[in-house]
Amino acid sequence: MGLVYANIQLVNFADETLHEEGYLSSDAIRNVSVRAMADSGAIRLAINENVRKQLGLRVRSKMPATLADGTVKILDIAGPIKVKFRDRDCITDAFVLPDNEEVLLGAVPMELMDLVVIPKIQSLEFNPANPDGPKYSLRGVLKKAV
Repeated sequence: MGLVYANIQLVNFADETLHEEGYLSSDAIRNVSVRAMADSGAIRLAINENVRKQLGLRVRSKMPATLADGTVKILDIAGPIKVKFRDRDCITDAFVLPDNEEVLLGAVPMELMDLVVIPKIQSLEFNPANPDGPKYSLRGVLKKAV
Protein backbone atom coordinates (compact mmCIF):
# COMPACT_ATOMS: atom_id res chain seq x y z
CA MET A 1 0.00 0.00 0.00
CA GLY A 2 1.38 3.38 -0.97
CA LEU A 3 1.13 6.77 0.63
CA VAL A 4 -1.88 8.94 -0.17
CA TYR A 5 -1.52 12.70 -0.63
CA ALA A 6 -4.11 15.40 -1.19
CA ASN A 7 -4.04 19.09 -1.99
CA ILE A 8 -5.79 21.02 0.77
CA GLN A 9 -6.20 24.68 1.63
CA LEU A 10 -5.61 25.89 5.18
CA VAL A 11 -7.21 29.17 6.28
CA ASN A 12 -6.72 31.21 9.45
CA PHE A 13 -10.29 30.91 10.75
CA ALA A 14 -9.92 33.89 13.09
CA ASP A 15 -9.05 36.03 10.04
CA GLU A 16 -12.10 34.68 8.21
CA THR A 17 -14.32 35.51 11.17
CA LEU A 18 -12.92 39.05 11.38
CA HIS A 19 -13.63 39.46 7.65
CA GLU A 20 -17.24 38.26 8.09
CA GLU A 21 -17.69 40.81 10.89
CA GLY A 22 -16.31 43.62 8.71
CA TYR A 23 -12.98 44.11 10.48
CA LEU A 24 -10.66 42.61 7.85
CA SER A 25 -10.58 42.77 4.06
CA SER A 26 -10.89 39.50 2.15
CA ASP A 27 -7.38 39.83 0.73
CA ALA A 28 -5.99 39.97 4.29
CA ILE A 29 -7.29 36.49 5.19
CA ARG A 30 -4.18 34.37 5.60
CA ASN A 31 -4.33 31.03 3.79
CA VAL A 32 -1.98 28.53 2.23
CA SER A 33 -2.38 25.57 -0.14
CA VAL A 34 -0.39 22.49 0.83
CA ARG A 35 0.08 18.90 -0.23
CA ALA A 36 -0.78 16.83 2.84
CA MET A 37 -0.39 13.15 3.55
CA ALA A 38 -3.78 11.61 4.37
CA ASP A 39 -2.84 9.81 7.59
CA SER A 40 -5.71 7.97 9.26
CA GLY A 41 -3.25 6.94 11.99
CA ALA A 42 -2.87 10.58 13.05
CA ILE A 43 -5.78 11.84 15.13
CA ARG A 44 -5.62 15.54 14.17
CA LEU A 45 -4.28 17.79 11.51
CA ALA A 46 -0.53 18.34 11.88
CA ILE A 47 1.10 21.38 10.32
CA ASN A 48 4.70 22.50 10.51
CA GLU A 49 6.10 25.63 12.12
CA ASN A 50 6.54 27.31 8.73
CA VAL A 51 2.85 26.85 7.89
CA ARG A 52 1.85 28.06 11.38
CA LYS A 53 3.84 31.26 10.81
CA GLN A 54 2.42 31.78 7.29
CA LEU A 55 -1.10 31.50 8.69
CA GLY A 56 -0.28 33.64 11.73
CA LEU A 57 -1.82 31.07 14.08
CA ARG A 58 -1.52 31.37 17.84
CA VAL A 59 -0.30 28.48 19.93
CA ARG A 60 -3.29 27.65 22.14
CA SER A 61 -1.92 24.78 24.23
CA LYS A 62 0.51 21.87 24.32
CA MET A 63 -0.21 18.16 24.16
CA PRO A 64 1.80 14.94 24.12
CA ALA A 65 1.86 13.08 20.80
CA THR A 66 3.31 9.69 19.97
CA LEU A 67 5.34 9.91 16.77
CA ALA A 68 5.73 7.18 14.12
CA ASP A 69 8.96 5.95 15.74
CA GLY A 70 7.20 5.53 19.10
CA THR A 71 8.74 8.54 20.82
CA VAL A 72 6.47 10.88 22.74
CA LYS A 73 6.92 14.62 22.22
CA ILE A 74 5.09 17.56 23.72
CA LEU A 75 3.82 19.53 20.72
CA ASP A 76 2.16 22.92 20.40
CA ILE A 77 -1.51 23.04 19.39
CA ALA A 78 -2.42 25.98 17.13
CA GLY A 79 -5.64 27.20 15.61
CA PRO A 80 -8.37 27.72 14.75
CA ILE A 81 -7.87 26.50 11.18
CA LYS A 82 -10.38 25.96 8.40
CA VAL A 83 -9.36 22.96 6.29
CA LYS A 84 -10.72 22.85 2.73
CA PHE A 85 -10.73 19.82 0.43
CA ARG A 86 -12.52 20.46 -2.85
CA ASP A 87 -15.97 21.78 -1.84
CA ARG A 88 -15.88 20.49 1.74
CA ASP A 89 -14.40 22.09 4.81
CA CYS A 90 -14.11 21.79 8.57
CA ILE A 91 -12.83 23.84 11.48
CA THR A 92 -10.14 22.31 13.68
CA ASP A 93 -6.84 22.90 15.41
CA ALA A 94 -3.48 21.32 14.65
CA PHE A 95 -0.39 19.85 16.17
CA VAL A 96 2.61 21.97 15.21
CA LEU A 97 5.59 19.96 13.97
CA PRO A 98 9.07 21.47 13.81
CA ASP A 99 10.52 23.34 10.85
CA ASN A 100 9.27 22.13 7.48
CA GLU A 101 7.93 18.66 8.41
CA GLU A 102 5.28 17.13 6.19
CA VAL A 103 1.68 18.27 6.76
CA LEU A 104 -0.59 15.42 7.92
CA LEU A 105 -4.34 15.35 7.39
CA GLY A 106 -5.48 13.22 10.33
CA ALA A 107 -8.56 11.16 11.10
CA VAL A 108 -10.64 13.90 12.76
CA PRO A 109 -10.64 16.40 9.88
CA MET A 110 -11.12 13.55 7.37
CA GLU A 111 -14.11 12.33 9.39
CA LEU A 112 -15.57 15.84 9.69
CA MET A 113 -15.44 16.20 5.90
CA ASP A 114 -16.54 12.56 5.38
CA LEU A 115 -13.46 11.64 3.34
CA VAL A 116 -12.10 8.16 2.75
CA VAL A 117 -8.65 6.96 1.75
CA ILE A 118 -8.73 4.63 -1.26
CA PRO A 119 -5.37 2.83 -1.10
CA LYS A 120 -5.81 0.90 -4.35
CA ILE A 121 -5.72 4.10 -6.39
CA GLN A 122 -3.76 6.12 -3.79
CA SER A 123 -6.45 8.75 -3.53
CA LEU A 124 -8.45 10.71 -0.97
CA GLU A 125 -12.11 10.94 -1.99
CA PHE A 126 -15.56 11.84 -0.72
CA ASN A 127 -17.26 8.95 1.02
CA PRO A 128 -19.18 7.23 -1.81
CA ALA A 129 -22.07 6.60 0.61
CA ASN A 130 -22.50 10.39 1.00
CA PRO A 131 -21.49 12.04 -2.30
CA ASP A 132 -23.57 15.16 -1.63
CA GLY A 133 -21.90 16.00 1.66
CA PRO A 134 -21.10 14.69 5.12
CA LYS A 135 -23.83 13.06 7.16
CA TYR A 136 -23.36 12.84 10.91
CA SER A 137 -24.86 10.48 13.43
CA LEU A 138 -26.35 11.95 16.60
CA ARG A 139 -27.79 8.70 17.96
CA GLY A 140 -27.39 9.80 21.57
CA VAL A 141 -29.65 12.84 21.09
CA LEU A 142 -33.24 12.39 22.21
CA LYS A 143 -35.96 13.43 19.76
CA LYS A 144 -37.59 15.79 22.27
CA ALA A 145 -34.24 17.53 22.91
CA VAL A 146 -33.96 18.65 19.29
